[in-house]
Amino acid sequence: WRVIVLNDDHNTFDGVARTLSSIIPGVSLAQGHAIADKIHNTGQAIVWAGPKEPAEHYWELLNDAGLTMAPLEQG
Repeated sequence: WRVIVLNDDHNTFDGVARTLSSIIPGVSLAQGHAIADKIHNTGQAIVWAGPKEPAEHYWELLNDAGLTMAPLEQG
């Protein structure tokens, strides 16, 4: 399952990076900035991929943190 964050007009670049690094295991703040850059430049990025249950958990946490999420995609 793929967790995808979409670009939007209300989250800051730094806010997205900080949210990703605080929620997704193994994502540093620097990696969060790289992912935020990809989201900004391409409109979206896969931020985590794996089994359905943790994917749903991360999707929910990111959504609750205010990020704009695409529906979960089966990988």
